[in-house]
Amino acid sequence: QVQLVESGGGLAQSGGSLRLTCAASGSIFSIVRMGWYRDAGGLQRELVATITSGGETNYADSVKGRFTVSRVNAQNTVNLQMNSLKPEDTAVYYCNGLVQLQTGGPTYSHWGQGTQVTVSS
Repeated sequence: QVQLVESGGGLAQSGGSLRLTCAASGSIFSIVRMGWYRDAGGLQRELVATITSGGETNYADSVKGRFTVSRVNAQNTVNLQMNSLKPEDTAVYYCNGLVQLQTGGPTYSHWGQGTQVTVSS
């Protein structure tokens, strides 16, 4: 069984910073891609940033230049450094991992439980 656990959410002022961390554990052979998505109260869950095991990153246009995603493959962790936060960044942030359980096997998408980020104006 694979578990993803997020930490680091909370309250920040507009212009401030927060750092999210997600740690994956369980019977993992590799994590092809890890990343962050967010739900802003009734809207469709949207991509924030992802990073592959090779270090290739992808960002939503709304966070480019403000957020930085990074990972430590050996520890199965992914981080999201969020700077210059805006009230519209307020959402529940979910960690996602595209996990391979064995060499040559299929990949499965796993989600964390979510962590609340609130940015006040």
